[in-house]
Amino acid sequence: MKLFHLSDLHLGKRLCEQSLLEDQREILRRILAILDDERPDAVLIAGDVYDKPVPPAEAVQLFDEFLAQLAGRQTPVFVISGNHDSPERIAFGGRLMRASRVYMAPVYDGRVEPVTLTDEYGPVDVYLLPFVKPAGVRRFFPEREIAGYTDAIRAAVEAMAPDPARRSVLVTHQFVTGAARCDSEELSVGGSDNVDAAVFDPFDYVALGHLHGPQAAGRPALRYCGSPLKYSFSEAGQTKSVTVVELAEKGQVTVRTRPLTPLRELVELRGRYEELTLRSFYEGTSYTEDYLHITLTDEEDIPDAVGKLRVIYHNLLRLDYDNARTRAGLWDAQLPKTEQKTPLELFAELYEKQNGQPMSEEQTDLMRELIETVWEGQA
Repeated sequence: MKLFHLSDLHLGKRLCEQSLLEDQREILRRILAILDDERPDAVLIAGDVYDKPVPPAEAVQLFDEFLAQLAGRQTPVFVISGNHDSPERIAFGGRLMRASRVYMAPVYDGRVEPVTLTDEYGPVDVYLLPFVKPAGVRRFFPEREIAGYTDAIRAAVEAMAPDPARRSVLVTHQFVTGAARCDSEELSVGGSDNVDAAVFDPFDYVALGHLHGPQAAGRPALRYCGSPLKYSFSEAGQTKSVTVVELAEKGQVTVRTRPLTPLRELVELRGRYEELTLRSFYEGTSYTEDYLHITLTDEEDIPDAVGKLRVIYHNLLRLDYDNARTRAGLWDAQLPKTEQKTPLELFAELYEKQNGQPMSEEQTDLMRELIETVWEGQA
């Protein structure tokens, strides 16, 4: 059985206030072209369909078009919500869409019933576990001690009870301990969202979403496919791709990728203003339409540098200087590095200073949830 693994579409996202909708429409078109070439048996979309819980209408229309294209090809589609999505929005109409073999994960209620596909080797059970927090799992398992994300996901997986004699696939959206993050990914408070990879051992393949860099997380079949587009300049060196998974008989899984070429690249250039303008003259139209981050090393500021450079580099999104003056601004590096402490750690220090004792475990859990709620509201 051949599966397409996608995630982190982030439809509706803006980069430095630049709309990426045109780029997203084109990358979805290119994904469909690869799909027509590969002819997978199903498509897995592992969360963060949208960039905001309430996405713009254009983003919703784009995803609707994409689902319609997939359904028109008679390809089963499995979709879960990520931490950027509204679970209720993703789940809406799910029972109706099943008639078109589009399976939208319902809001988590303590139960995950598999959808079973079949090939020449027998059944494959597909489980859909949307992004969940410990508090969202704890209330369905009051008899269990659920202190963090690993406990929560373990409880959810054990409740699924996948049959060890059958092939099973899990689609979920979490951060597995040891995986590498990028700047465009939402960080949790103090890295508290880490999930131990061993929790996912019962599954033949785990289609992960959340991290934008394609990578395995402990074993080849526990994998982040990454985002289809680069969503921060920290991703400029990445090669984006579609992950293609092939399940043979029980225990035999192969994973490969198909590269994705964007409409526009993310490019970082560095040098003196004169060098960068002459570079364009000698190299022709190189980079003129790409999204650029330019760092000027001139000791003096260039008047209207952004306006002048945009004549050459039309999609210049960010301009910085790196010179003696800006480096001198690093004088505060010798100050206590409070920015390296998490909001929860800073609050805990303040609480202990004011009350003469540390917060209790219950107070810490409550404060963590409050901070995460505020954090997500600003995402």
